[in-house]
Amino acid sequence: MLLTSYSNQLFEAGTDEAGRGCLAGPVTAAAIILTDNLILEEINDSKQLSIKKRSLLKKYIESNSSLFAFHHLDNNEIDEINILNASIKAMQLSISKLQTEPDFIIVDGNKFKPYKEIPHQCIIKGDSKYLSIAAASIIAKTYRDEYMDQIHEEFPMYNWKKNKGYPTKEHRAAILEYGPCKYHRKTFRLLPEQLKLDL
Repeated sequence: MLLTSYSNQLFEAGTDEAGRGCLAGPVTAAAIILTDNLILEEINDSKQLSIKKRSLLKKYIESNSSLFAFHHLDNNEIDEINILNASIKAMQLSISKLQTEPDFIIVDGNKFKPYKEIPHQCIIKGDSKYLSIAAASIIAKTYRDEYMDQIHEEFPMYNWKKNKGYPTKEHRAAILEYGPCKYHRKTFRLLPEQLKLDL
Protein backbone atom coordinates (compact mmCIF):
# COMPACT_ATOMS: atom_id res chain seq x y z
CA MET A 1 0.00 0.00 0.00
CA LEU A 2 1.39 3.40 -0.96
CA LEU A 3 1.63 6.22 1.56
CA THR A 4 -1.21 8.76 1.53
CA SER A 5 0.65 11.81 2.84
CA TYR A 6 4.13 13.25 3.19
CA SER A 7 3.35 16.49 5.01
CA ASN A 8 0.10 15.72 6.87
CA GLN A 9 -1.34 18.93 5.38
CA LEU A 10 -5.04 18.75 4.53
CA PHE A 11 -4.54 19.74 0.87
CA GLU A 12 -1.35 18.03 -0.27
CA ALA A 13 -1.02 17.77 -4.04
CA GLY A 14 1.01 15.10 -5.79
CA THR A 15 2.34 15.84 -9.27
CA ASP A 16 4.06 13.84 -12.02
CA GLU A 17 4.71 14.00 -15.75
CA ALA A 18 4.68 11.63 -18.73
CA GLY A 19 6.50 11.76 -22.05
CA ARG A 20 9.76 13.29 -20.95
CA GLY A 21 11.88 10.81 -22.95
CA CYS A 22 9.80 10.95 -26.13
CA LEU A 23 10.96 12.20 -29.52
CA ALA A 24 7.56 13.64 -30.44
CA GLY A 25 4.48 15.13 -28.86
CA PRO A 26 3.97 17.01 -25.60
CA VAL A 27 5.17 16.42 -22.10
CA THR A 28 2.01 16.01 -20.03
CA ALA A 29 1.78 16.61 -16.30
CA ALA A 30 -0.99 16.04 -13.79
CA ALA A 31 -1.63 17.08 -10.21
CA ILE A 32 -4.07 15.60 -7.74
CA ILE A 33 -5.17 16.18 -4.17
CA LEU A 34 -6.30 12.93 -2.55
CA THR A 35 -9.73 12.57 -1.03
CA ASP A 36 -10.77 9.67 1.21
CA ASN A 37 -12.69 7.94 -1.57
CA LEU A 38 -9.57 7.90 -3.75
CA ILE A 39 -7.53 5.73 -1.39
CA LEU A 40 -7.45 2.55 -3.46
CA GLU A 41 -4.84 -0.20 -3.24
CA GLU A 42 -4.80 -0.75 -7.01
CA ILE A 43 -3.46 2.76 -7.71
CA ASN A 44 0.25 2.46 -8.47
CA ASP A 45 3.01 3.96 -10.61
CA SER A 46 1.51 4.08 -14.13
CA LYS A 47 4.59 2.31 -15.57
CA GLN A 48 3.74 -0.75 -13.46
CA LEU A 49 0.18 -1.00 -14.83
CA SER A 50 -1.24 -2.45 -18.02
CA ILE A 51 -2.96 -0.16 -20.54
CA LYS A 52 -6.34 -1.65 -19.56
CA LYS A 53 -5.69 -1.17 -15.83
CA ARG A 54 -4.55 2.44 -16.35
CA SER A 55 -7.70 3.18 -18.32
CA LEU A 56 -9.95 1.72 -15.61
CA LEU A 57 -8.12 3.60 -12.86
CA LYS A 58 -8.29 6.87 -14.86
CA LYS A 59 -12.09 6.50 -14.99
CA TYR A 60 -12.19 5.70 -11.29
CA ILE A 61 -10.05 8.73 -10.38
CA GLU A 62 -12.13 11.04 -12.59
CA SER A 63 -15.44 9.84 -11.18
CA ASN A 64 -14.28 10.02 -7.56
CA SER A 65 -12.38 13.30 -7.49
CA SER A 66 -12.74 16.82 -8.78
CA LEU A 67 -9.37 17.72 -7.30
CA PHE A 68 -7.18 16.77 -10.24
CA ALA A 69 -5.94 18.56 -13.34
CA PHE A 70 -3.54 17.98 -16.22
CA HIS A 71 -1.65 20.06 -18.77
CA HIS A 72 0.02 19.34 -22.12
CA LEU A 73 3.14 21.38 -22.96
CA ASP A 74 3.83 21.04 -26.68
CA ASN A 75 7.01 20.09 -28.50
CA ASN A 76 7.68 23.67 -29.65
CA GLU A 77 7.86 24.90 -26.08
CA ILE A 78 9.97 21.89 -25.10
CA ASP A 79 12.44 22.89 -27.85
CA GLU A 80 12.37 26.48 -26.65
CA ILE A 81 12.93 25.99 -22.89
CA ASN A 82 14.34 22.39 -22.75
CA ILE A 83 12.67 19.26 -21.46
CA LEU A 84 13.53 19.72 -17.77
CA ASN A 85 12.07 23.23 -17.65
CA ALA A 86 9.11 22.09 -19.75
CA SER A 87 8.39 19.20 -17.36
CA ILE A 88 8.48 21.53 -14.36
CA LYS A 89 6.33 24.14 -16.12
CA ALA A 90 3.75 21.49 -17.10
CA MET A 91 3.58 20.31 -13.47
CA GLN A 92 3.17 23.88 -12.21
CA LEU A 93 0.43 24.58 -14.76
CA SER A 94 -1.43 21.42 -13.77
CA ILE A 95 -1.24 22.54 -10.12
CA SER A 96 -2.55 25.98 -11.13
CA LYS A 97 -5.66 24.32 -12.62
CA LEU A 98 -6.66 22.58 -9.39
CA GLN A 99 -9.96 23.79 -7.96
CA THR A 100 -8.37 23.98 -4.51
CA GLU A 101 -4.92 25.48 -4.00
CA PRO A 102 -2.71 22.99 -2.19
CA ASP A 103 -0.97 23.66 1.13
CA PHE A 104 1.94 21.41 0.16
CA ILE A 105 3.24 19.81 -3.06
CA ILE A 106 5.03 16.50 -3.48
CA VAL A 107 6.83 16.03 -6.78
CA ASP A 108 8.02 12.89 -8.52
CA GLY A 109 11.75 13.14 -9.24
CA ASN A 110 14.54 15.36 -7.97
CA LYS A 111 13.93 18.71 -9.70
CA PHE A 112 11.24 21.35 -9.23
CA LYS A 113 11.00 25.12 -8.95
CA PRO A 114 9.06 26.93 -6.23
CA TYR A 115 5.41 27.45 -7.16
CA LYS A 116 3.95 30.60 -5.59
CA GLU A 117 5.07 30.27 -1.96
CA ILE A 118 3.74 26.74 -1.46
CA PRO A 119 6.30 24.44 0.20
CA HIS A 120 7.25 21.36 -1.81
CA GLN A 121 9.27 18.18 -1.58
CA CYS A 122 10.88 16.27 -4.45
CA ILE A 123 10.73 12.49 -4.02
CA ILE A 124 12.78 10.16 -6.22
CA LYS A 125 10.53 7.33 -7.46
CA GLY A 126 7.68 9.10 -5.69
CA ASP A 127 5.17 7.45 -8.05
CA SER A 128 5.95 4.10 -6.38
CA LYS A 129 5.81 5.54 -2.84
CA TYR A 130 2.94 8.05 -2.60
CA LEU A 131 -0.65 7.54 -3.68
CA SER A 132 -1.23 11.07 -4.98
CA ILE A 133 1.89 11.00 -7.19
CA ALA A 134 0.92 7.54 -8.49
CA ALA A 135 -2.59 8.80 -9.29
CA ALA A 136 -1.11 11.85 -11.04
CA SER A 137 1.16 9.56 -13.06
CA ILE A 138 -1.90 7.61 -14.25
CA ILE A 139 -3.75 10.78 -15.27
CA ALA A 140 -0.70 12.23 -17.05
CA LYS A 141 0.10 8.99 -18.88
CA THR A 142 -3.45 8.23 -20.03
CA TYR A 143 -4.18 11.77 -21.25
CA ARG A 144 -0.85 11.93 -23.07
CA ASP A 145 -1.52 8.54 -24.71
CA GLU A 146 -4.93 9.80 -25.86
CA TYR A 147 -3.23 12.88 -27.36
CA MET A 148 -0.71 10.71 -29.22
CA ASP A 149 -3.54 8.50 -30.52
CA GLN A 150 -5.21 11.63 -31.95
CA ILE A 151 -2.13 12.96 -33.74
CA HIS A 152 -1.39 9.43 -34.98
CA GLU A 153 -4.38 9.91 -37.31
CA GLU A 154 -2.59 12.90 -38.87
CA PHE A 155 0.78 11.15 -39.23
CA PRO A 156 0.11 7.38 -39.18
CA MET A 157 3.52 6.52 -40.66
CA TYR A 158 5.19 7.00 -37.26
CA ASN A 159 2.75 4.59 -35.53
CA TRP A 160 2.35 6.79 -32.46
CA LYS A 161 -0.75 4.80 -31.57
CA LYS A 162 1.69 2.06 -30.57
CA ASN A 163 4.96 3.78 -29.59
CA LYS A 164 3.45 7.04 -28.21
CA GLY A 165 6.44 8.99 -29.53
CA TYR A 166 9.12 7.06 -27.63
CA PRO A 167 12.42 6.31 -29.43
CA THR A 168 11.61 2.78 -30.58
CA LYS A 169 13.40 1.20 -33.55
CA GLU A 170 10.15 1.44 -35.55
CA HIS A 171 9.72 5.14 -34.76
CA ARG A 172 13.30 5.97 -35.67
CA ALA A 173 13.06 3.96 -38.90
CA ALA A 174 10.00 6.05 -39.86
CA ILE A 175 11.86 9.30 -39.07
CA LEU A 176 14.71 8.12 -41.29
CA GLU A 177 12.29 7.31 -44.11
CA TYR A 178 9.87 10.25 -43.88
CA GLY A 179 11.85 12.86 -41.92
CA PRO A 180 10.51 14.63 -38.82
CA CYS A 181 7.10 16.33 -38.74
CA LYS A 182 5.70 19.33 -36.87
CA TYR A 183 5.21 17.29 -33.68
CA HIS A 184 8.81 16.12 -33.39
CA ARG A 185 11.15 17.69 -30.85
CA LYS A 186 13.85 19.20 -33.02
CA THR A 187 16.32 19.66 -30.15
CA PHE A 188 16.24 15.92 -29.39
CA ARG A 189 18.52 13.40 -31.07
CA LEU A 190 15.89 11.94 -33.36
CA LEU A 191 18.32 9.41 -34.84
CA PRO A 192 21.56 7.83 -33.64
CA GLU A 193 24.70 9.63 -34.83
CA GLN A 194 25.34 7.19 -37.69
CA LEU A 195 21.87 7.92 -39.10
CA LYS A 196 21.92 11.68 -38.59
CA LEU A 197 19.38 13.90 -40.34
CA ASP A 198 20.07 17.42 -41.57
CA LEU A 199 17.40 19.55 -39.90
